[in-house]
Amino acid sequence: MPNGTGLDLFRPHHPRRYFDVGIAEEHAVVFAAGMATQGYRPVCAIYSTFLQRAFDPIVHDVCLQKLPVVFCMDRAGLSGDDGPTHHGLFDIAYLRGIPEITLMAPKDEDELADMMLTAVQLPGPSAIRYPRGVVSGVALKPEPQAIPVGKAEVLQDGSDVAILGLGPMISLAKELAMRLERDGYSAAVINPRFVKPIDREMLELYARRVSAFVTFEDHVKMGGFGSAVIETLKDLGSAVPVVRIGWPDRFIEHGKVDDLRARHGVSVDEALAQVLPLLVRRMRPALVAS
Repeated sequence: MPNGTGLDLFRPHHPRRYFDVGIAEEHAVVFAAGMATQGYRPVCAIYSTFLQRAFDPIVHDVCLQKLPVVFCMDRAGLSGDDGPTHHGLFDIAYLRGIPEITLMAPKDEDELADMMLTAVQLPGPSAIRYPRGVVSGVALKPEPQAIPVGKAEVLQDGSDVAILGLGPMISLAKELAMRLERDGYSAAVINPRFVKPIDREMLELYARRVSAFVTFEDHVKMGGFGSAVIETLKDLGSAVPVVRIGWPDRFIEHGKVDDLRARHGVSVDEALAQVLPLLVRRMRPALVAS
């Protein structure tokens, strides 16, 4: 899929470093694993939904051997007009249970470049999930910078609720924070960056402070990032509730992304309706007439 993955732009400049194995995902992963055993650091670009076909070699040929293969998972999340076969809504669930793998999700194109640099420097396997669609339009740094593995980015501190927006879903997290703050709540906005390893220190810090967590992810809720947050909080002995906003346990139909999100409750409105009953309303000071 050179056009779909953007590798048609890479191929003319590096013809000896580009290999197209056709629609043979298992072979692509085994091929990459073989190259990694010989000291190469292969980057394996496959749509999220089709990487499922290579689950067995990901486990046995890459992760079991701790090989430094980088999986670039294009069309992670809802793929809109491509329809049910192309929605990449399951990759977190099928990857995060595999030992040795590092799983990342960038909030924008600049952070994607940072994660690519981070991934090729890791001693073992890694995967980066990113969506189909128009980029955010943020300015790119002159040179990418490696990211500390397993460390989230706190974009805004807060004490009532911690809102985690995975990848580009950070835009919904920011919107929810803005609406809550208008009602007098203090909202933290966090870019998780890593699904695995998850930032336990960050979660432990906010679990002592907030009344609720909210997670946004472009993935099914079952086994996804929100589930990882709940599991981690449980391990930490925290009972702070988590509102998970993601896709339901069903195959999502063809349609426009905004329409499908509204139809299935992947929205700020849904998050607001679920989290408000969990928060203690702060009383605003009464206005005194002069």
